Amino acid sequence: MRYDDLVIPDTSVCRAALEVATRYHTPSLLNHSIRAYLWAAAYAAEHGIAFDAELLWVSAMLHDIGLAAEFDSHTVPYEEAGGHVAWAFCAGAGWPEERRQRAAEVIVRHMWAEVPVEQDPEGHLLELSTGMDISGRHTDRIPGGVRQEVLRRYPRLEIAGEFAACIADQGARKPDSFAGGFVRAGIAQRIAANPLDR
Repeated sequence: MRYDDLVIPDTSVCRAALEVATRYHTPSLLNHSIRAYLWAAAYAAEHGIAFDAELLWVSAMLHDIGLAAEFDSHTVPYEEAGGHVAWAFCAGAGWPEERRQRAAEVIVRHMWAEVPVEQDPEGHLLELSTGMDISGRHTDRIPGGVRQEVLRRYPRLEIAGEFAACIADQGARKPDSFAGGFVRAGIAQRIAANPLDR
């Protein structure tokens, strides 16, 4: 598999989601969001998983928007805040309510330990790909040719340090959230050891 084999959707909603992500994310988090989609698409192609490319792209672009200062919630976990932003964004894009809710679900579920592919293929793919990109889980499942080209086009920059700081902050302020559990389980060490940074 090569980078050019990947399905990268180009709709007005996808372009708008990228614009929002570019406006509110740091360069490191923006590249992480794009890589999350690309790792997911590559894995899906390798394993014959059918998915809605537009839905997955929008969800990938907005999955960490709750970490941005402008959308950071002091009452709900950041993935839930991101789901609310996605719902509102998708409403503005004219998506029907069921499709807006799907985007919100995919974003919330990316923090789950596992999302069954038969229940939610987009949620499964985003949970898997964000784990690859942040903590290095299952990076051996990324096709070699795709891995090299994606990292060349969308370098990791300061994602390890930035995300470790973000998740530590979220965990300290919201100890009962998934972020809090990840911090207690030693995610900082897994981030530091991610083979994608080698």
